[in-house]
Amino acid sequence: MKRLRFCYTQKTLIMIIKKLFILLTGISLLTIACSEDLNKKADIIHAEIVSLDTHTDTPLNFLDSCFDIGKWNDFETTRSRVDFPRMKAGKLDAAFMAVFIGQGPRTEEGNLKAKNRALKIFNALHEKVSLYPEQAEIALKADDVYRIKKEGKSTVYIGLENGYPIGNDLNAIKEFYDLGARYITLCHTRNNDICDSSTDQKGSEFNGLSEFGEDVVKEMNKLGMIIDVSHISDPAYYDVLKLSKTPVIASHSSVRAICDNPRNFSDEMLYAIKENGGVIQICILSDYIKTPLPYPERDSAFQLIREKYNHFDDLTEEQYHQAVIEWRTTDKKFPKELATVSDVVDHIDYVVNSIGIDYVGIGTDFDGGGGVTGCIDASEMKNITIELLKRGYKQKEIKKIWGENFLRVFREVEQMATI
Repeated sequence: MKRLRFCYTQKTLIMIIKKLFILLTGISLLTIACSEDLNKKADIIHAEIVSLDTHTDTPLNFLDSCFDIGKWNDFETTRSRVDFPRMKAGKLDAAFMAVFIGQGPRTEEGNLKAKNRALKIFNALHEKVSLYPEQAEIALKADDVYRIKKEGKSTVYIGLENGYPIGNDLNAIKEFYDLGARYITLCHTRNNDICDSSTDQKGSEFNGLSEFGEDVVKEMNKLGMIIDVSHISDPAYYDVLKLSKTPVIASHSSVRAICDNPRNFSDEMLYAIKENGGVIQICILSDYIKTPLPYPERDSAFQLIREKYNHFDDLTEEQYHQAVIEWRTTDKKFPKELATVSDVVDHIDYVVNSIGIDYVGIGTDFDGGGGVTGCIDASEMKNITIELLKRGYKQKEIKKIWGENFLRVFREVEQMATI
């Protein structure tokens, strides 16, 4: 009897294992089916909406003669994140490509060098995009993107990151506008003549906007140019909101309650941008999404590169090319743990739950540090949509997040221009 009971128990165990295997296989197949279903839903949604990334630093790559925006550039090889084929693969219809200028000496000579470098990047941007008229077009108006998408092409908008090249000359704003710039990020990581930065180690200089900065805001309002408040200090932010007659944007910022970084928005700032009618575009640079773990070796290595190349200011083309190579090599040597797409959507959720669906969008900061696990470059942008679907967002809500909220602000700024 004992032997029979043992045989029976053994058979029972085998049957249980088989049933568990069938059950787990069924769950796996169901998971795959659900993933495929979400992927198909995302494709359908992207066919019907406009998707817009409001901040990339891709024009920096245009100074590298080896970079070709019309072909697929493998991220692991090039460390670049945006080109037209990858935009198509990720269902990204449009991107603001920012002419970025790092902060240098605030002297007449320094201002002139900054302006000349900006003009060089503007020219390179126009030249590179013009090589592929069948793939992309530079847009000047908010509604241009709809026509360009219907033509099967990618849309390129232009921004200027850091008002430093303006120097002390208001006329320069119109020059940049005429070159296609439709927003200006007022400052970058250090104070300039327009306003205080949120991250200048020297602290506040103007306690917000300078007198010249006030004139810059007024001039941008007149031109119908969008004011970008990412990077600026909290007092400067409130000064802009008080002075501007148009809604503003934060082209690439996230939520301070989740990741306590001075570049991010506090709850008070979120409610203020709602009252202004503006929009915060969630940045997917990992350090602004999730508080990073200490990584002194990486930090030290990058700091040495910054010092070696004068914080990337006033470099020759050969020096800049070498700096890019060393930066990319160091990034590979000291890879950091990245935030995820889920972490990014946590920030979107927070804004939606705090101030509503009408005031949030996406600005990746690709090619300027942006990129998370699951959305490492433009080819993976659709994964954000899939995560939104997982959380129950409807197509009309996803449409707002991916572009309509920002385009609403863009249109209002255009309509309020007086010159």
